[in-house]
This record gives sequence, structure tokens and C-alpha cells, in this order.
Amino acid sequence: GAKVVVNDLGGARDGTGASTSPAGEVVAEIKKLGGQAVANHDSVTTLQGAENIVKTAMDNFNKVDILVNNAGILRDRMVFNMSEEDWDLVLKVHLFGHFYTIRAVSPFFRQQRYGRIINTSSIAGLYATTYGQANYGAAKEGIVGLTRKVARDMGRYGVTCNCIRPTAGTRLTLSEEMMKARTEDIARLEEMKPEDIAPMVVWLASDDAANVNGRAFYVQTGRIGLYSEPVMEKQLVKAGGWTIDELFNFMPITMTWELVNPDPPQPK
Repeated sequence: GAKVVVNDLGGARDGTGASTSPAGEVVAEIKKLGGQAVANHDSVTTLQGAENIVKTAMDNFNKVDILVNNAGILRDRMVFNMSEEDWDLVLKVHLFGHFYTIRAVSPFFRQQRYGRIINTSSIAGLYATTYGQANYGAAKEGIVGLTRKVARDMGRYGVTCNCIRPTAGTRLTLSEEMMKARTEDIARLEEMKPEDIAPMVVWLASDDAANVNGRAFYVQTGRIGLYSEPVMEKQLVKAGGWTIDELFNFMPITMTWELVNPDPPQPK
């Protein structure tokens, strides 16, 4: 088993507040099972905070081999109601937080020519199934792009970087309001345990996954999927370029005729 630094600021699901309890409870659980762990409460929203997390690992265990990025908050608002703070903080925790921890740990990985990075994305930015998550969706899709580019930067040094798109019931995804509502979707989400995500993370962190780099996986209880890389579905090609009139004529009959607006205009 790995020696673990458990980082958690311990804030609320909207990023406010802080508490040492969440990280401390996980550390106690690991120790009870015979493992070694220490808690860290720095925020990933700054490079200094990320460097302190890595320093905690080096000070306590003299080495760092694996980074699992999983910090997250939610501030759901329809885009016309979203404040600059709602946008900035979600991007800071998710996308910037992933970069900062990777930036902090990558010199160690490069020097030892070994490392595993597992990032956490989401299906929220991939499918138009939720409302009010422009900030969250943008951050999570940004993490997929970051994963691909870090994989290329660090692969030559024996480092892999992959991401998961998990579905599970956690203190982030199951708010008090949602629990009180007790809808069918909430009951189904409760059945998807976060501990069922862990085995895939462990596998990606192993030597058996050394050939897997820059890829995204869907993970939920009893289900794992590998996402294909983005591909171009269709092309219109013409020497010399297209005129505006030509595009108005050709686009509807050659390229977009099968497309359906996922959210068409609604009656007032």
C-alpha cells in the first residue's frame, strides 16, 4: 500500500469555510487499516498551496510517486446569473488546482524519471444534460485538455497522466437539499459509492498501466469505459476557400442537416 498525504481544505461544497475534520477522518481510517497517512489542509488554488502539499509528502515520506487530483466545488448558476466570483473560484479549484499540483510535483517526477498523475474530470462538460454548470463544465473539459498535454510533456520521463470521469454519490454531489428531495435520481446516485471509483485509480497508478497515457475513462459502480479521442465527423473541402453564400447553400444540405438543437427555444 502507498503512503498517503490526504489533502482537504475541508470547506463546504461551494468552497466557503474550512475544516480539518474531513482529511483527519480519512487519515484515521487509513491508519486503522494499518496504512501510513498524514493530513494536509492547504488550498490547491495557489501554487504555494500545491507546493506545500508536495512538501508534506517529501517531509514525511522522502518521496512522491503518485498524484491524484480530486479537489472540487460547485457553484451552479445559469450563465446569465453567474457572478465573476462563481466563475473564478470553480475554475481556480478545479482547473487551476490541477495545474498547480502537477506543476509542483513534476520536477520530482522528472528527476526520478517516474510518476503517475490521475486527474478528475466529469461528464458534465461532455454531455448537455445539466443546467447552470458553465463554470464546472468548462473547468472539467479543460482538465481533459490539460491531461493530454501533460501526458506529452512528461511521457518521455516515465510519467503517465490520465483522467477519470466518475459518477458517485459524495458530499459534493449529494447536497442537503438534494437528500431532502429524495428523487429517483438521488436514490440511484446514492447507490454509486465513491469507494467503487478507487480501484480504477489504483490501477492507473500502477506499472500495469504504463502504456496508458493521456486518456480519459468513465468510472462508476460496476462500469468502466474508455473514451475515444475527438475525431472530425465531416469535412467540406474546396480549393481557394468558401464564400459566405456558398456556406449558406452547402452547410444545411451537407454537414448540419442531421443536427438537433439539444435545447430549442421554449414558449415564454
